[in-house]
Amino acid sequence: MGDQHEDQEHGAEPVRPPLTAARAREMTAGLREAMDDVRRSVAVLAARVRDAHAVRVWVPLGHGSWDSYCDAEFGISRAQAYRLLDVARSLAAIHEAVTAGTEPSRTRDTGPAAAAALDYGLSQRALIAVSGRTDVVAELITRRLAALAHSGLQALDDPAVRAVVRQAVRDVRTAPPPPAGPSADPLVVAGRQLTDDLFASAYEIGELMLEVAPAYLSDTEAATGVLALLCEEIGEPLEHGLAARRYALTGDRRALHGTVL
Repeated sequence: MGDQHEDQEHGAEPVRPPLTAARAREMTAGLREAMDDVRRSVAVLAARVRDAHAVRVWVPLGHGSWDSYCDAEFGISRAQAYRLLDVARSLAAIHEAVTAGTEPSRTRDTGPAAAAALDYGLSQRALIAVSGRTDVVAELITRRLAALAHSGLQALDDPAVRAVVRQAVRDVRTAPPPPAGPSADPLVVAGRQLTDDLFASAYEIGELMLEVAPAYLSDTEAATGVLALLCEEIGEPLEHGLAARRYALTGDRRALHGTVL
């Protein structure tokens, strides 16, 4: 009887062959390629949203506003419609900072070439997060590119430019809020800095998890999918990856309780 029960269990869940390192690398390369495709599509979407809004595309179609146009044509909410504008404006501001003093007319170009120029490998979530502080992001980019000018950095597709842009966005997003009051105790200062660094790192991991397992998936669905493979690949416990995903999704530090912190 026990043997029969054991056989049924084995029959219901067939044993998978061990995953080889070569196969794991192949799967990881596929995940990386898919993530790159998603990021490139953000640039295309931002360019088209910017152009459509600039010419008031909703007017000749008989819609009263941008959000009513988005609702009728694409079935998205008012909040989503304006988040699209946040993405477009953030990316345009970043592009202006990159091209300042070299090709100022590029920010008004349209078509595939302009969309390609806007591809800095940024997610929609990152662009929305800095939409209210694009002036700070632009200032960081301008200052850091100026510091690299001696190296002859000119091409927009240079990996160094993308690295500068992404680091500037990351720095603005993860900048800790100013403390309620300065402390003279160096141990307190060091402790606050360490805590802020841990939260910033957890947020970045959470964003990576969300790119692989989008927010509409439950924790169970995310855990049984590619998220487990990704956590194994980067050496992160699955429960920590799920907690970081919840933190990136909610912004609530309590999501990390009992895991990374």
